Amino acid sequence: MRKVHVNLGARSYDIVIGAAIIDDAATLLRPLLNRMKVAIVTDEQVGALHLDALVGTLTDAGIDCVSLNLPVGEATKSWAKLGDTVDWLLAQKIERQDVVIALGGGVIGDLVGFAAAILRRGVRFVQIPTSLLAQVDSSVGGKTGVNSRHGKNLIGAFHQPSLVLADIGILDSLPQRDLIAGYGEVVKYGLLGNADFFEWLEVNGPLIAAGDMVAREEAVRISCQMKADIVMRDETEQGDRALLNLGHTFCHALENATGYSQRLLHGEGVAIGTALAFELSSRLQLCSQEDPSRVRAHLRQMGMKCDLKDIPGDLPAAEALLDLMLQDKKVLDGTLRLILAKGIGHAFLTSDVPKSALLGLLKDALADRAA
Repeated sequence: MRKVHVNLGARSYDIVIGAAIIDDAATLLRPLLNRMKVAIVTDEQVGALHLDALVGTLTDAGIDCVSLNLPVGEATKSWAKLGDTVDWLLAQKIERQDVVIALGGGVIGDLVGFAAAILRRGVRFVQIPTSLLAQVDSSVGGKTGVNSRHGKNLIGAFHQPSLVLADIGILDSLPQRDLIAGYGEVVKYGLLGNADFFEWLEVNGPLIAAGDMVAREEAVRISCQMKADIVMRDETEQGDRALLNLGHTFCHALENATGYSQRLLHGEGVAIGTALAFELSSRLQLCSQEDPSRVRAHLRQMGMKCDLKDIPGDLPAAEALLDLMLQDKKVLDGTLRLILAKGIGHAFLTSDVPKSALLGLLKDALADRAA
């Protein structure tokens, strides 16, 4: 069992990482409880796999549990399901000093965190992330929210969890596509600020995919530590935290364009977006021509999507994709800001991106689909 501490003063918390963490959930949760009751929100798929085990270990310790199962998928991150969740929590008489548990992937963590942020003007919540993507990214840092027809994650709040329990044993229950998609967020950390970690992943990535627990624990630990360090410097994304969005401006536009569907999972979009960011960086002579090739080679090695041609079905024209990118949260005074790279492990935020270069990149990527 490993721990990463997120030091945010009164909002500090631990990320506990290891196998079979759910078995120790009661012991880890008890210091947070003012009364022996918790509300658990999950989705139908995760609930069928893991809810009974969590409820069992908590009830054996004398902790009463109530639970809500939501539909699976990105469409659950909506005003409607947010309202349903808050109404249910109120019906369960969850009080301000109680604890709500988010048991699931990024969708559940984001939705439940936002519900906790607005319920009675703020209740505490605990993240128990069940996907690789959620364990290394969305469960840490306090970003919560839902989607809008205008774009992804445009409605939300910063609300830090009180504890994160990252049970890497749970990852064995993931479909291989979901596991590999989550790896897109892992490799992002090496590419944005830790070249040594990227080199480690080039060797150990296949072990992570194959189920090696030592490699998985180390990958989750390093990823969480990197995110914690950035969040501690910039909790509300006024500066450095924007680097964590490497690949995400492209990704969110592509997710919107594909209807937040199974055509493109979030981690797959991050991988494609990261490859595009490195390609654009190379075209702008910010990094070497070898860097985007190396990034794509590793993504291909891991069986990941890394080009627009890897997305099934139709996509909008380049101009329409650019319009979707302009809904990004990093847009300032109508100017798109992107995370680009001066090399592997050296990402930076810039608004100095010629529109012609960005459109050219998108047009070429779309043309490659038709080739």
